[in-house]
Amino acid sequence: FGEKYGDTVRAIKFGSSVELCGGIHVPATGSIGLFKFISEGAVAAGVRRVEAVTGKGALDYVNAELAKLRAAAEVLKHPQDLASALQQLKEKETAAQKEIDALRKEKAMGAVKELENSAVAFNDAKAIVARTSLDSGSVKDLVFKLKSTPSTLVILGNVVEGKVTLSIGVSDDLIASKGWHAGNAVRTLAKHINGGGGGQPGFATAGGKNPEGIDKVLVEWKNEFS
Repeated sequence: FGEKYGDTVRAIKFGSSVELCGGIHVPATGSIGLFKFISEGAVAAGVRRVEAVTGKGALDYVNAELAKLRAAAEVLKHPQDLASALQQLKEKETAAQKEIDALRKEKAMGAVKELENSAVAFNDAKAIVARTSLDSGSVKDLVFKLKSTPSTLVILGNVVEGKVTLSIGVSDDLIASKGWHAGNAVRTLAKHINGGGGGQPGFATAGGKNPEGIDKVLVEWKNEFS
């Protein structure tokens, strides 16, 4: 039993069975008072542990849990069925998040035409290089949409709430014909935003801490795709 139970451990005998007990003993079960289980789980193969509080500790625990329920009920205007109200709130949150994601994607896709019109001729290819302010998921969708057009290089510097990311996309034909590699390029360009990253030949990203460095990236990118 080591340090947890000390040198003396009580032994209990039931008929022919003698067992060591490291627990607390009482003269009668009634002296335990309220008994409240608080957790149960596996601690080893074939061994499970049950934890409980008793007496005043159990009362304190129950009162604390009731206080949490009362606080939740107050926030939800004291519904008759708190569990159902919480479930409805969760469903509304999920639906709202889906709507937000859809609007973000719509906004990103709405930028496709504008970015395509900003493309410049570069080394027998079309380069789309711009600064954006979209969520990271939308930026990725946007890059893949733009680079699906043959002979297209995409470099987007994205800044949102001080967080800066650099995303590069290379169309498959440029990877094959010119050996351009988005992952290699982003690792070099990321130094301008005080960050790092990497990826595959067709798509790569980097995160950094210097939003002002995006301006440098939008100038220096040509050196990585000569």
